[in-house]
Amino acid sequence: MKKVLIITYYWPPTGGSGVQRWVKFAKYLPSQGWQPVIYTPENPEQLVRDESLEAELPAGIEVIKTRISEPYGVYHKLVGKRGEGKGAGLNPINSQRKSWKQRLMLWIRSNFFVPDPRRSWVKPSVKYLKDWLREHPVNIIVTTGPPHSMHLIGLRLHRATGIPWVADFRDPWTKMFYFKDLPMLPCVRRRQFKLEREVLDGASAVVSVSPPVRDDFAAATATPVHLITNGFDASDFASPAPQRQDGEFRIVHTGLFASDGNPLKLWDALASACKEDAGFASKLRVRLAGKVDPEIVEALQERGLSKNLVLLGYLSHKDSVAELRSADLVLLPLRQSPEYRKVLPGKIFECIASGRPVLGIGPEDSAAAQLLRETGAGTMVDWDKVPPLEVEAKSGEKTTDFSRQALAGKMVELFDSLISE
Repeated sequence: MKKVLIITYYWPPTGGSGVQRWVKFAKYLPSQGWQPVIYTPENPEQLVRDESLEAELPAGIEVIKTRISEPYGVYHKLVGKRGEGKGAGLNPINSQRKSWKQRLMLWIRSNFFVPDPRRSWVKPSVKYLKDWLREHPVNIIVTTGPPHSMHLIGLRLHRATGIPWVADFRDPWTKMFYFKDLPMLPCVRRRQFKLEREVLDGASAVVSVSPPVRDDFAAATATPVHLITNGFDASDFASPAPQRQDGEFRIVHTGLFASDGNPLKLWDALASACKEDAGFASKLRVRLAGKVDPEIVEALQERGLSKNLVLLGYLSHKDSVAELRSADLVLLPLRQSPEYRKVLPGKIFECIASGRPVLGIGPEDSAAAQLLRETGAGTMVDWDKVPPLEVEAKSGEKTTDFSRQALAGKMVELFDSLISE
């Protein structure tokens, strides 16, 4: 069987959206002739854990781990936070209000850890893997980022060994929606652009997960850029949908709910409907699973919707899918950033696969809006419009294109093309 070395920072028991893409590829690659070998940190920063994802992995999969040194120890001493997620204030995606210490640490992180806080793992990983590859040859190397330090490992290994290398971008790099807001010195920002160009030009192939981002990469490099989106695993939806007889009207959101995605017009509409209809007020449940920024909760409370709010906390992937399938309306707010028009959030595919009506809040000309229209899964309503509380959903012809098994087939086609050159 052909072998692919997958270099990833995120791997079970770490949970969250960054893990699932390559867990699912690893699940389906063996049946299509490719044996995955995983290289991942022994001691990664874990914002969430989800041991249930380990059950997704093929039996006997080889996972290689080495230790990583990260700056979170210093952060912990300064900010005084303990436990899982202690580095959350260093995460630029985390949009909640930051203390002055967190802002200082973010400045240090932005200017001294380029391209990201995992940079210290690059040099020892290259040394370790060069030795390992001499005894354990593989046909393809894959790096998946962010963190984009993973791509620097791939670049150096490819130069040293000549093994074909695929740089898989789950998110953009310098065109990521928060990149422009990072407090970088001009010379550091130029360094980020230079590293990105080196990775794009040095890879055997580049993979992106949304059409607009693919087009951006294709305009920046002569390296072939392929579109292989995220998706949903049909096996997660094989059992009958949960049956409910509670009479509730459930609006469900899963995953990170960031303050710059706060759908205030929707909360206003719900508050107005509750005032006008006591029956609706008694039935409404806004169920939020995952990390929820305080601004979201505050906005609901300010509108008198505290009794309608259900905070579920972090759920396993299995329970998150069940929550989506039990919804009357699935909520999909985008972030209020111009760059986010190009993003296809990973969770959109499971929202579509749930079969429940999807209400998107964000630009109506975004990639996510286009996908909702193509699949007939729901609608996208701009931020400044009052969204409907009833959304029509119908089965779309393209839904099966986004099954994890079909997407693994596309990845296999890419692998086979690279080793046949």
